Amino acid sequence: MVCACLITVGLLLYIFFDVNYFIRIIFTLGLGRLIGKKHKILDVLTTYGICTTQDIDLVLRHMNNARYLRELDFARFYYYDRCGIYSAVAKRGGGAVQGALSIRYRRSIPIFTPFKVVTKMIYWEDRYFYLEHEFINMTDGFVCTVVLNRQTVTGLKAPLSEIIAEIDPTAKRPEMSKDLQLWLESIQESSQKYKKQS
Repeated sequence: MVCACLITVGLLLYIFFDVNYFIRIIFTLGLGRLIGKKHKILDVLTTYGICTTQDIDLVLRHMNNARYLRELDFARFYYYDRCGIYSAVAKRGGGAVQGALSIRYRRSIPIFTPFKVVTKMIYWEDRYFYLEHEFINMTDGFVCTVVLNRQTVTGLKAPLSEIIAEIDPTAKRPEMSKDLQLWLESIQESSQKYKKQS
């Protein structure tokens, strides 16, 4: 009877929740805390994955678009945890939410192919910080996908630069790259368009 109840509960969890997502986050953060070291804000961090049958698209040959975003969650949470940025923001009553993404697919990741996601902080402002992610095929080293990621910090009175200086006093904000500058201009144009409409 107990076994049947546990199986039923397990099935209900899998039906109503993406249980694998939560297991993967717990695994990623737990493993990082067990064997990983703390990193500085500007360090490059790497997470690993493999394109399985749960990740493929309709043609059953390569990773679908939604899975890239999912992998970004794991890479971002790992970065937050290992650099200490999220705990420092949360300690002050703040949070961080996905503000914008720019994804450029250069080549697909085929089924059963191992890959890594390389994450680094490339810039920050008072309310935003910017991460760059590269999906790299581990069989040939090709950068398959490049992502620019704007994280919006919410609920803070102090500027983000103060928090970063506290976490890593040696961190110097990098120069803004040309592609980031153009992307931010595009976001600003889009924002103005929708402000006029409303």
